[in-house]
Amino acid sequence: MRFLGNSEAKTDAKGRVFLPAVFRKQLQAASQECLILRKDTYQDCLVLYPENVWNEQMNELRCKLNRWNSRHQMIFRQFVSDVEVITLDGNGRFLIPKRYLKLAKIQQDVRFIGLDDTIEIWSKEIADKPFITPEDFGKELEEIMGTNNNVEIE
Repeated sequence: MRFLGNSEAKTDAKGRVFLPAVFRKQLQAASQECLILRKDTYQDCLVLYPENVWNEQMNELRCKLNRWNSRHQMIFRQFVSDVEVITLDGNGRFLIPKRYLKLAKIQQDVRFIGLDDTIEIWSKEIADKPFITPEDFGKELEEIMGTNNNVEIE
């Protein structure tokens, strides 16, 4: 399952928001009813994980951490303690807890961004600004992908 694109929405006074229909349909088609919400590790946004994606990430993280290492246990504890289990109501809405609204600097307007196997939730004000300048984006992409695209020159 790959989420692509972005959609805008508004939270109501209680912090509820509609999950965009395009993402909701993908989740329904994959029989994913449960979502996991957590603050992104690096950015001021929230991340929605389908349950199967969350479980894969948990397994990957757990495999890299030693249960008998106190530092590893603190990292794992921090990672799992900052989550909320989310289920959509009959109208396709879910509640974003107030602490998460604050962490992501969300007032009312949000932008959902499909990011491969997860969905990010941004404050619209933050997401309206470029994440990277077009010039830097081109340079970074060129550096990552290379300049010759593995094309043989005759």
